[in-house]
Amino acid sequence: MTRFGYAPGAYDLFHVGHLNLLREAKCRCEYLIAGVVSDEILRLNKGITPVVPLSERLEIVGNIRFVDVAVAEDTPHKIQMWNSLRFDTIFKGDDWKDTDKGRRLVRDFAAVGVDVVFLPRLDSTSSTKLRGALKNIDTIARRVGPTPRVLVETRDLASA
Repeated sequence: MTRFGYAPGAYDLFHVGHLNLLREAKCRCEYLIAGVVSDEILRLNKGITPVVPLSERLEIVGNIRFVDVAVAEDTPHKIQMWNSLRFDTIFKGDDWKDTDKGRRLVRDFAAVGVDVVFLPRLDSTSSTKLRGALKNIDTIARRVGPTPRVLVETRDLASA
């Protein structure tokens, strides 16, 4: 019997932590569905607008070799995705473990017989940290103003 897994995430500013989560999830199921959270749901649930639009995130995630199919997650509750996809296991980063939203996830999916697996995160890299770095760069650029033009003298290297 084929075991279906579901790994939802924003997958914005795709990085090695995302890759590791998908790799680890695929090791625990035969068929992996990656749920790419829509722009609207990210704004609703996290209050953020993704840097990379949904269509591009779907393209990136759908082309990861560990992912059998990437789908848009356009509902506010993960159990609604289960209603249409009927996966056996849902995978989330362990930052959800022992949180209200993690406990709610476990409770909701236990009611329908779905296993919840919390996978280790890579603390050194996260979309939140990358988003913060981009914001800092943008802030610094506004303070400094336009980049000064630098004239570079070139010489003919053939004649040197």
